[in-house]
Amino acid sequence: MTKQSNQLLDTTGLICPEPVMLLHKSIRSMSLGQIIELIATDPSTCRDIPKFCLYLGHKLLSQKEDKGIFYYTIKKLS
Repeated sequence: MTKQSNQLLDTTGLICPEPVMLLHKSIRSMSLGQIIELIATDPSTCRDIPKFCLYLGHKLLSQKEDKGIFYYTIKKLS
C-alpha cells in the first residue's frame, strides 16, 4: 500500500464478479476523497474496474499489470 492510500483490498484468487463486489462494499464505507488500492488476478478486472469507476463516479488514478497481477488505485468521488 502506498502512502497516499487509505485502504488496500486484496482480491487475488477471486474471479468475476467478486473483485468488483468487494470493491463496491469497501468504497461505500470510505469518505469522499479517500483512496483505495485494489490487487487482483482476474483479467476481467481490466474491463470491470474502469467501468465501475465510470458508472459510479469515482476516479481511476492508476491501472497496471505485472506478471498476471493487476493493480488499481481509485479515488472515491461520489
